[in-house]
Amino acid sequence: MQFGFTLKPEHTIERTLALTRQAEAAGFTAGWLFDSHVLWRDPYPLLTLMAEASDALRLGTCVTNPGTREPSVTASALATLDELSGGRMDLGIGRGDSARRVLGKPPTTMATLEEAIRVIRALVAGEHIEYEGTDLHFPWTRGWELPVWVAGYGPMALAMTGRVADGVILQLADPDLIRWFVDQVREAAAAAGRDPAAIKVQAAAAAYVGDRDHGRERARWFPALVSNHVVDLVNKYPREQLPSSLTGYIRDRSGYDYHHHAEVGSSNAAFVGDEVTDRFCVLGPADEHVAKLQELAAAGVDQFNVYLMNGDEEDQLEAYGRDVIPALRGVATGA
Repeated sequence: MQFGFTLKPEHTIERTLALTRQAEAAGFTAGWLFDSHVLWRDPYPLLTLMAEASDALRLGTCVTNPGTREPSVTASALATLDELSGGRMDLGIGRGDSARRVLGKPPTTMATLEEAIRVIRALVAGEHIEYEGTDLHFPWTRGWELPVWVAGYGPMALAMTGRVADGVILQLADPDLIRWFVDQVREAAAAAGRDPAAIKVQAAAAAYVGDRDHGRERARWFPALVSNHVVDLVNKYPREQLPSSLTGYIRDRSGYDYHHHAEVGSSNAAFVGDEVTDRFCVLGPADEHVAKLQELAAAGVDQFNVYLMNGDEEDQLEAYGRDVIPALRGVATGA
């Protein structure tokens, strides 16, 4: 199993870079940034600095979208960053949540997302491509292979991921739900004539090593964040097509203030109970993290992406580097 970390771009630049260096030294192999340009700093200048501050970390957005970031602009940024970093960039992309909603706009369509992936990947590779009636090409890039991870939960998103993406980002750490999602991605890949095992699986979730009750209060915001996507799903698909373990907890949800998005202690999380917090997050002493991550690996997870935004970030990186990552180093993905 591989390990990544995600930051909200809210820290000072100095602390962002210090966390990047510490994470790489602790054994993390991927570093990600949220892309919500109104709520937090723009990720691309920070990714530039993170690339310069690291030696081998793969870096990317978790996640961007094709609405606030026009695809050719995203492609140009990533091709430039690949040149700067020696080819260490990944694209994490979805339909858009906070970045779109704080502008008063809905997420983009699935068709728009799929087209954006085609355009971005081709341009970064140095290919000629037709986009909106115009031939586009970056004459200055040597051409880079860009791994594309799609964030999504719905049947259409998972099917599209299986058709075109290199990996799927699943924002939760419930092994049973991970299996349900992974099965759909693998089936879609096989139907498209692709090797199902070639699609990488990332579980991205809040984690906190320490007392479980304290960890719950630090991480309860995370199921509230996930609820935004679940609401979209239940508004689009019949509930019987979705697992009750995913949809049941939103019945008491009254709303969501995006200006307190991914915030410890936010009132957005008032409806979230202990049971769902335990299922969606990774909490408790280090040995319990190891045990749950072994379950996630058996369910098909290749990379566990720690949402490193629950406070005590330096201590959490130290605990993972000392007690968790070494214990998972030889654990293979089971699905």
